[in-house]
Amino acid sequence: MKDENKLSRRQIISGLSASLAVATVGSVLPVEGAALSPEAAPEPLKDPTTAYPRPPFKSQTQPWPGLASKMDPVPDHGEKSYKGSGRLKGRKALITGGDSGMGRAAAIAYAREGADVAINYLPAEEADAKEVVALIKAAGQKAVAIPGDLRDEAFCKKLVEDTVRQLGGLDIVVSNAARQQQRQSIMDLTTEDFDATMKTNIYAPFWIIKAALPHLKPGSAIIGTTSEQATDPSADLYDYAQTKAATTNFVRSLAKQLAPKGIRVNGVAPGPIWTPLQVSGGATQEKLQKFGGDTPMKRPGQPVELASIYVQLADPQASYATGQVYGASGGAGMP
Repeated sequence: MKDENKLSRRQIISGLSASLAVATVGSVLPVEGAALSPEAAPEPLKDPTTAYPRPPFKSQTQPWPGLASKMDPVPDHGEKSYKGSGRLKGRKALITGGDSGMGRAAAIAYAREGADVAINYLPAEEADAKEVVALIKAAGQKAVAIPGDLRDEAFCKKLVEDTVRQLGGLDIVVSNAARQQQRQSIMDLTTEDFDATMKTNIYAPFWIIKAALPHLKPGSAIIGTTSEQATDPSADLYDYAQTKAATTNFVRSLAKQLAPKGIRVNGVAPGPIWTPLQVSGGATQEKLQKFGGDTPMKRPGQPVELASIYVQLADPQASYATGQVYGASGGAGMP
């Protein structure tokens, strides 16, 4: 009888295991009726078709290259909404056209992801550039502002040198700056106009990337901003559309060339995005007022909506993505 009352060693261990299992399940499952902490609460769903302004837009013009701060409505680059999570911690980035548009959105996002950032812009865009520098610094990162004209080969080389010197290195190059001026007819397009667009959109990336390559180590990333214009060109953007087709091809060609060196090359292809390009000669007033209305989402995109794409293409986690062109065109299906 005495022995019968004793629990075997196996029974004790089995009972203990069952108790631990129950305790573990209890610690994992939430108590009924308990509220989630604010940090754990999910972001509410947002309808992308109504998340940002839709046409018609106010008729407005600015002298080229234009300022985002003077647009109506002012574009959203993620100044208040973009939240980082350390995806680019310790990285050092150069972004051309970093004062506004997708360049500004990328600069803000990169800084909030932990990168130090140098931006290039034209002297006329100084007001916008100062805002970006302040936002980068507010994120706790180093900001370098380098104004200058990318149509000058000597400046492009100096831009890279100054970036490397002031940031202490370079591992992300975003070739984003572009010139876009609509012309209703090829007969209206002067040689000077054509040359300015080619120098800004094709020559400058060539000069900058060539100067940057000696500084880029395996794991570095090069990102070009192309466009839906590369595959579905507008009649009045004859020269600009050509440059975006060239950008798409330089991404795919250079990716093959640099993959053995461990350097990734990718592109971002926006559709109609609300930037100063549109109000400073890039679109007719008729097109501007209806801008983005012919997309399936019935509105233009905002620069912030592409910020996460620039981050993804620079993120070391995307180490197998090279030679890719990521589109964001509101449902148009390009590229």
